[in-house]
Amino acid sequence: MRPSLRPSPEEVELMSTKSFAEGAVVPGAITRPPSSNEFLVDRSFRYLAAFGAMLIIVLVAYILWEIGGQAMPAIEDHHLRFLTSTTWNVQTGTFGILPEIWGTLYSSLLALAIGGFFGLTVAIFLTQNFLPAKLAVVFRTVIEMLAAIPSVVFGLWGIFVVIPAIRPLANWLNETLGWIPFFGTSLSGPGLLPATLVLAIMILPTIAAISQDALNLVPYRTKEAAYGMGATRWEAILRVMVPTAAGGIFSAMVLGFGRALGETMALAMLIGNSNQISLSLFAPAQTLASLLASHFPEAGQIEVEALMYAALVLLAITLVVNVAGIGILTVAQRNISRKS
Repeated sequence: MRPSLRPSPEEVELMSTKSFAEGAVVPGAITRPPSSNEFLVDRSFRYLAAFGAMLIIVLVAYILWEIGGQAMPAIEDHHLRFLTSTTWNVQTGTFGILPEIWGTLYSSLLALAIGGFFGLTVAIFLTQNFLPAKLAVVFRTVIEMLAAIPSVVFGLWGIFVVIPAIRPLANWLNETLGWIPFFGTSLSGPGLLPATLVLAIMILPTIAAISQDALNLVPYRTKEAAYGMGATRWEAILRVMVPTAAGGIFSAMVLGFGRALGETMALAMLIGNSNQISLSLFAPAQTLASLLASHFPEAGQIEVEALMYAALVLLAITLVVNVAGIGILTVAQRNISRKS
């Protein structure tokens, strides 16, 4: 009878122990069960992560409670008129934030249009092999460093560089095409356009980083299939890769929009802080964040309550936008992973 070549259980266990010590992987090797210490570490980490998540929820709820409590007198006095009125007069106690809501949404949407276009362009440029790998890392690092620049530095750069650079073109557009509402005023100093341009640069790293992740999650065989169907390089990118990663790219736009909504110092320095509603790109305006930054230091009790009401509105808008963005990004990543 031919002897069996199958190792005995003792030999398999010896092979498993030896392979574990040497860092090798042996087919059929028996692994040991987790020790009590490993169970303890795993459960401790789970509890710590759950505690951290609950702490964040409690912190957000506490912030809402504190701001809502201080804003309650203004809510009771002004109700929804606060959202539709255009007057902010401390002397008469009349407060309304419609111009600020308009300025916040208008500047953020314009910044999203500019920053979103260039952010997606950068993401395509860095993920679709247009550069050598090492050079792409350098470009990626430089773009990510934009997120580390303080907001006040962007504001100073906008005052001393952006405004003088765009003023001749803005005034020419006003003189030539002043009948168009978007060019209806001249740019004498701070205004919506310089604030929007700086804001677009500030949100660009967020959009570029998340868009890169979304494009990298698309399986490479998807692009290969497009090439196999006869698509050119740009057809494969624009008609296959980008639509496949559309969920993640859209989430990047939403998160960039949320960042733009809450930006404070740079906009307070560049937007002009004028309580008016205008379509002109060169007219001064005001956002909710700049309203809080400019009025809060010298505000009395009644104005503080109104400012807290405005802060509550801004917080609600920002929370809704960011939660929606995170949800869409999560769903998009799951769909891409499932397809792969």
